Formats: sequence, structure tokens, C-alpha cells
Amino acid sequence: MSDLFMKSSTGRRAFRLPSSEGFAAHDLPEHILRKKDAGLPELDELGILRHFVDLSVKNHSIARGFYPLGSCTMKYNPVLSEQLAADPGFAGCHPAQEEESLQGSLQMMKDLEEALLEITGFAALSLQPSAGAQGEFAGMLMARAWHEDRGEKRDKVLIPDSAHGTNPATVRMAGMNTIVIPSTEEGLVDLEALDRELGDDTAAVMLTNPNTLGLFEKDIREIADRVHEAGALLYMDGANMNALLGRVRPADIGFDILHLNLHKTFATPHGGGGPGAGPVAVCEKLVDYLPGRRVRESEGRLEFFIPEKSIGDLHSWYGNAGICLRALAYILRVGGDGMKDISAAAVLNANYLQMKLRGILDMPREGLCMHEFVASGSFLRKHDLRTLDLAKRLLDFGMHAPTIYFPLIVPEALMIEPTETETLETLDEFVRVIRQIAEEARENPELLREAPHETPVGRLDETRAARHLCLVSQACGSRDPEAGEVSP
Repeated sequence: MSDLFMKSSTGRRAFRLPSSEGFAAHDLPEHILRKKDAGLPELDELGILRHFVDLSVKNHSIARGFYPLGSCTMKYNPVLSEQLAADPGFAGCHPAQEEESLQGSLQMMKDLEEALLEITGFAALSLQPSAGAQGEFAGMLMARAWHEDRGEKRDKVLIPDSAHGTNPATVRMAGMNTIVIPSTEEGLVDLEALDRELGDDTAAVMLTNPNTLGLFEKDIREIADRVHEAGALLYMDGANMNALLGRVRPADIGFDILHLNLHKTFATPHGGGGPGAGPVAVCEKLVDYLPGRRVRESEGRLEFFIPEKSIGDLHSWYGNAGICLRALAYILRVGGDGMKDISAAAVLNANYLQMKLRGILDMPREGLCMHEFVASGSFLRKHDLRTLDLAKRLLDFGMHAPTIYFPLIVPEALMIEPTETETLETLDEFVRVIRQIAEEARENPELLREAPHETPVGRLDETRAARHLCLVSQACGSRDPEAGEVSP
């Protein structure tokens, strides 16, 4: 915000209050009166507007260009959903209001729950988790509580080596231990390795399906049967649900618990730490363990209730209602047939890109993918370059880089997910740019090594930036890095 102070000019104002003549004076209590000037910048309204517009165009977003961030699913957020969420009838609500005055919001939450249950096939869900990782955490806490109620001590959770990074962290936070299951050469779960680890101490198996390589676990029913025979629960990380919409319901293929990322699948704002929502859905035997306050109808009105054996609240109140509203608007807008179109287009776009990029990028897996695929920039090493250099160079063409270096089982990985809303022309332009960058790597590697060239700032020392965060440019120049503080 320092730029606003630099642009400040004494006496300049963005508004003018009407004369107080004719209005009754109101005496304010002495203790709430400011003792000295607030020291705020003084600018005209147009100057303020230009400042924030200028900041906005310095950030890349899906509104500015292609954003093929694999696994994170950077979908377009429809403007209509944003308009509905801004409606005063919803935006003006406060969670501390009496339930009688929140009937519209409660109905919205109930409708969203019913829609998500129809899409996923589960018995019930909680909208309270405010992120996918928090939905995971709720899932593991419910699994642990269910086993404890049955008098069983199970503290091991089996996770494939291609799992999302939050999975093992979640397991540890829930007080259990992670056992890694290796992938086969095909990139799928190794059934023999799974059998070796399944036992009476196994609490759950956590899978992402399609997995992080963009591949559908073709043995999923067999996996589910083996997990259940061992007395464990099967958990699905719903990060890649965009590939299954309208075609596969996770509960129907054997999953017991599922979290959904509303921002990844149902086109709500991604957040960056918030706002977000990660509803967690469960099969019948786990319904009483769901977290937080849920909505039910009682005597002609809607009310909150806490499930009988609930694992408790994950945060204050009942969930991120504004994000839930956007998700419901999206679902109602596209409908059941639209869900099928979304998954079909997402899978088609990903396979088209994968085919077009073969021969330019290395492809560690053969065959069709689902909504995303993983390529490799290993060829760059012979030019003393890394995948990071390719990613930085992409920024010069107005495109965000794919997820890089994940999953860890693919060296120099690029996880590419175009989503369903990108046009053929955009995909072809992305291929053209990747081809150009590959040629530059051979002919002028220094161009990549020093990229980006066309962005507001050049190549940053990302490690140092993370360790020495400075958000105020004026202050940064006067601080001593030797003292653990920041300089530019």
C-alpha cells in the first residue's frame, strides 16, 4: 500500500460531504474520538481507482490468460454466480442472527447438500470445512472415531506415492501414521503392495481418483473390496472430481468418505488461503460423525443440528456460505446434462494437449488421460536448464505455468490441466508457445535462464522471499538482511 502514500497530495480528496447545516448535532463519547490524525493517504477518486486497477493487471489470473495449473483446477468463475453472492439478502446476513431470520441461507445450504449428494452418491455431508485439506482432516478424524467406537485400535493409513502432499500431513494431524504404496509402471496402485500392507491395524486407504498422473484407477472396485475385507475405510480425495462429473459417483464404486473442493470442481473463487470450501461426504455408517452444524427441517422451519457422535466444529459457525451459494448457482445453471458436458470437455481438452505436446515434452506414461496429464521437462537438462526455467518463460507469453515438480515420482514434472472452458485456439497457442520455448532452449538457453522478461518484476529469489517476507516496498530498503529482515 506504500504506493498510495507516495501518490498522496495534501488536501486532495475523493469525496465531499454535504453541509451539516440543518442536521441535528450528535455528541459522540469522548473515548471513541480519535486523538490525532489517522495519517491516511490523500488522493482523488480516479487516482485511487487507477492505483488498484494497475495492481490488478500486474497479477495473472484466469481472467487475463491461460492458467493450466494441474490438480488445482483453475476454472473460470462465472460472473453470474458472483452477482448472486453479492445479493444483499445473502451477503448482508450474519451467522449470529437467529435461525428464523436465516431461513433463506439455510435453504440454500440444504439445497446444495442435496445436489452434492446426488452428484456423489453419498448419504450425507457437512458443508463446514473451509478447504479441501480441512475436509481431509475431518475425514480422517471420522475414520479414527468410527474405529474407536468399534473398539479397534487402527492407526495406519495407506497412501499411494502419487498422493497429494496434504494427504500424509492430514494423517499425521489426525494422530495416525502413513504407509506409502508404490505405483506400478502404468502409474496405478500396485495391488500386491496394497495387500502386503492391509491389515487389522489399517484405518483407511486414501486415494485420489483419477490420480495425480491424470489416470483413472481401473481396479478401483477390486481395491474397495480388499480395503473393506480388511475392515478399513476407503477415502477419496476429491481434488480431481472435475473429470467424473455426471459420469461416476464415488459412493457407487466403493468409497466411504469424500471431500470436495468447491473451487476446483464447482467454479468458486480459489482463494489463496481463503475463501474456500471443502465439504466432506460420507456413507450411511459414518453420518453421525459428521463435523459441525448441519441443516434439517423441523416443524416447518429449517434449523441447525449437531450429529449425535460429531467430531465437533472445524471452525466457527457453519461454513463458508458465500462460497456455497456460488457453487449452488453453478450447479443449478449447468444442470445434470451440463455436468456430463463439463467432464467430457475437460477430458477431451487434456487428451488433445497431451497428444499435441508429444515429441515436444517428454511423456512418462502412454495412453489416454483423464482431465489432466503429467509431462516432463527432463530434456532441458542437456541444455543446463530446468523445468522451472520453462515455467518462468511461459509468463512472458501471458500464460501461467502448469504445476511443476509434482507429482514427485516424475522427474522435472509439469502437471497440465486445461479445464473444460478453454477453446481450441487457446490450446493450439499453448502448444505453439511450448514448441517455441523448446527451440529457445536449444538455441539460446540464456533466454530461459533469465526469464521472465515481460513481467512487472523479473526472476525472484523465491526461497529468500518466503523466508523474508516484505509487503511494504518503502520499508524494505531500510532493513538489514543480516538481522533477519528484508531488503529489496
